[in-house]
Amino acid sequence: MVKDISITLEAGQCIGLLGGSGAGKSTLGKIMLGLQRPQSGSVLIHGKDLYTSDKRTKKQLRKHVQAVFQDCYSSVNSRMTAAQIISEPLDNFERLSSREKTYRICEALDLVGLPTSAMNKLPKEFSGGQLQRISIARAMISNPSVIVLDEAVSSLDVANQVHIISVLRDLKAQRDMSYIFITHNLKAAFALCDRWTVLDQGSLCGSFSTKAEMKASEESAVKQLLDASLSTRPELGAIRKDRYFLTDTEQREGAWT
Repeated sequence: MVKDISITLEAGQCIGLLGGSGAGKSTLGKIMLGLQRPQSGSVLIHGKDLYTSDKRTKKQLRKHVQAVFQDCYSSVNSRMTAAQIISEPLDNFERLSSREKTYRICEALDLVGLPTSAMNKLPKEFSGGQLQRISIARAMISNPSVIVLDEAVSSLDVANQVHIISVLRDLKAQRDMSYIFITHNLKAAFALCDRWTVLDQGSLCGSFSTKAEMKASEESAVKQLLDASLSTRPELGAIRKDRYFLTDTEQREGAWT
């Protein structure tokens, strides 16, 4: 259950939703996606309520909010080709000729760093990182206003995490894309997000626009979140908290790993 939460996402902005297990991150994400109706409150997209609008308006609003989930294998149909998976939003929301659809699919593959030769392959023929890039291509192909990324890099190895974060950053810059980045991975959140919101037991316990603000927070849930993150090199001992707050150069070079 989540309560008393208000979040405003601007165009081209990425907000990180942070918190431990059971904090309410994924529940809030489902509400934003229109998958779980809240008992009270509203979800406004371009000023229109996702839950109380008429059927036609709801369909238009759903086009503007797409998702990438943690398990890339269960979030796609194993019998569909990459092209069929990526084009699902086009089939749902747009009327395109076969030629126009193929062009958009090729464009989406290029944006996530995959060759057009991947179009006719099945999910089992891709690595986890490649399949997650296909999920990202599917999410952005209809030019949504926001993509909800629910633990989108958590199941990947470190190398693939770095690559996916880089792809998301590039798309954000090129297309003025907005993200809700749901994660417990602080380093990934610091590498991608512009703002960070911390949830605890379904409530908002902190919202930060700078890393320094988060570092200085007296909220116990924020402190626990920082303390709970482990170093990727345990032989060096506990990682210093100030190393979470990387420079822009370090972030670009993937130093968050």
